[in-house]
Amino acid sequence: MAGKLMHAVQYNSYGGGAAGLKHVEIPIPAPSKDEVLIKLEAASINPYDYKLQAGVARPVLPRKFPFIPVFDVSGEVVEVGSGIKNFKAGDKVVSMLKSTGGGGLAEFCVAKGNRTVPRPPEVSAAEGAGLPIAALTAHMALTQFAGVKLDGSGPQKKILVTAASGGVGHYAVQLAKLGNTHVTATCGARNMEFVKSLGADEVLDYKTPDGAALRSPSGQKYDAVVHGTTGIPWSTFEPNLSRNGMVIALTPNPSTMMTFAWKKLTCSKKQIVPLLLDAKGENLDYLVKLVKEGKLKTVIDSKYPLTKAEDAWAKSIDGHATGKIIVEP
Repeated sequence: MAGKLMHAVQYNSYGGGAAGLKHVEIPIPAPSKDEVLIKLEAASINPYDYKLQAGVARPVLPRKFPFIPVFDVSGEVVEVGSGIKNFKAGDKVVSMLKSTGGGGLAEFCVAKGNRTVPRPPEVSAAEGAGLPIAALTAHMALTQFAGVKLDGSGPQKKILVTAASGGVGHYAVQLAKLGNTHVTATCGARNMEFVKSLGADEVLDYKTPDGAALRSPSGQKYDAVVHGTTGIPWSTFEPNLSRNGMVIALTPNPSTMMTFAWKKLTCSKKQIVPLLLDAKGENLDYLVKLVKEGKLKTVIDSKYPLTKAEDAWAKSIDGHATGKIIVEP
């Protein structure tokens, strides 16, 4: 592939939103020793992508400009580095790209072998691309923080999922129901039936008084909250938590961190904890297999061609997608 050009979408500085994305023709990257070169079939946009462009990790990330955004990809291996033994050209895969490198909004990208997993024929490229950041975040929140055993073998837990119709939320509801859990979920009125169809036991419209107060219709106290939105103060969560209840903050802000520190300092039984994703290949492989087995589904809000990537970007910034936004080269 050396010397050949590909179509890619990049931005050259912080800020600018969808208008800051530029279509370019650049050389196809070459895989290093521990990487595979993937011909992309689908990429999935996450809120983290536009927040990175807005400067949420400034000045650490992006490491340099211009930057090709998006980290969740699916496609076909076309070349492998000398150190790669478990993949070959022609393999269908799902991968989560490095936060320092990005590269998903393009026709080709390079991915680390240890963050790449096989994609069976039963899983479409779009279904696979939806998984990495969103489903891994939901999986980590439930298994490592909330202590839910997804084989259903653990004690019953009461779980609240906020923003349950979004990317992380719609996976969190499904994964929680694989465990022995009672799930209460919040979303907008138009998505209540959709969230029920994912398996939620109770669904609250977040704009109603009970929804804003996070009150369970059956009076449940939550052992854990998978919290995927912003603007809800600790004082709203606290009375709804069980004795040792925990809020798992997926989008922690300075207020979250102050409350986290204070609760630790005072040895409070009720805690709020920030989640920073630790992406593991074996967990991504597990999630792909759940999709293959029909136990987990990627709900696709919309699909856009790479030539209209800025429309997909604007849709993500709007914040009302039901499920995942997919870009296809």
